[in-house]
Amino acid sequence: MAGRLREIGMRLDQDPDAITEFLHEPEVRFPVQGMLPPEYRSAGEFPERLVEVSGTVLGQVVATEQVSYGDPNVLLASPGPSLSGGAVQALADEQQRKRYFGRLTSGPTHTFFALTEPGKGSAATELETTLTPAPGGGWLLNGVKCYIGNGARAQLGVVFCRRAPGPWGIEAVLLDTSSPGFSGELLPTVGLRGARISRLRFKDVAVADEDVLGAQRSPSRRGLYGATYILYRFRPGIAAMAIGCAQAACDYLVAHRPSLPRRDRHRLDGILDRIAAVRHRTYAVARDIDAGVVDVAGIGAVKARAARVAEDATRLVAELLGPACLIEHPWVEKTYRDVRAFELMEGTTNLHAMSVFHRLLRDRAAPQSVPEQAVDGAARH
Repeated sequence: MAGRLREIGMRLDQDPDAITEFLHEPEVRFPVQGMLPPEYRSAGEFPERLVEVSGTVLGQVVATEQVSYGDPNVLLASPGPSLSGGAVQALADEQQRKRYFGRLTSGPTHTFFALTEPGKGSAATELETTLTPAPGGGWLLNGVKCYIGNGARAQLGVVFCRRAPGPWGIEAVLLDTSSPGFSGELLPTVGLRGARISRLRFKDVAVADEDVLGAQRSPSRRGLYGATYILYRFRPGIAAMAIGCAQAACDYLVAHRPSLPRRDRHRLDGILDRIAAVRHRTYAVARDIDAGVVDVAGIGAVKARAARVAEDATRLVAELLGPACLIEHPWVEKTYRDVRAFELMEGTTNLHAMSVFHRLLRDRAAPQSVPEQAVDGAARH
């Protein structure tokens, strides 16, 4: 499977829209099936138990790592629900779910998840894209979103915007990109070109009342809730992409230089140990999320560590394969470029380091319970 995915990935690096030529292949179709609700999956195409497991966070992490061992561009370039599907699952009412997933299953449909804004990053509480009442009913959407995967080629997406001041004034709306006033442009990228990173603009785009996700919910369970819910659940998937690429790079080195000097073998073993450690932690946080336990700092930490080890792995591989390796080994050159994107996806290392720091600060400030001592000095529990 990895070999075929790498062939497709090399093609996507040159032409990301070429993914349409490979949509019939099982390696491309399977990862998307796990992102769909059970009632919208292709019955009988894949083993039912396998698809069911891939619908969990842990299952998605394992599947994402395996696909990324081949090439993560295939996953990112493929039509399907991606992050926006998670937002619909978390916020939408039954009719909205039917419209969204019905559209996806009627034919290949690219989607987008528009949260990030120029100058604001993913700071969900500082959104400047606005949703204002339209004369005669409905709403008007105005603003700019940046660094949005598949945005310029998508047919459908979810946009986070501000209806009122404060964190509870944030809404998520379902948007058809054929709507007047919507425009998207592709941004030039060095790596991970299958993601089709884009800038989106909204100029008086009409939004119907029925396209505001979660209008039936309380403000605290609407827009902002959906954004954080999705980011926490999908962040381990970015770590899995980085882990898959890092492992693939190391295995490529071993295949092409099976006999390394002792010092270089020791350096490679150090990278492999780090990959194994971050994989273990990524699986652990994924299991916790499936169990309803969300450790924000822990999730961010594994993503940051995975992104770093992927960069270090490709740097070491390029060094040990020799000064001409980025010319002689096109796959290594592409992977070297691709993994640099993981640092910027789903929050940078600085953002996650702050999250870990705040958690440590909170834990230090929390009062420590002192166990009651028995007469003999043993602690009572």
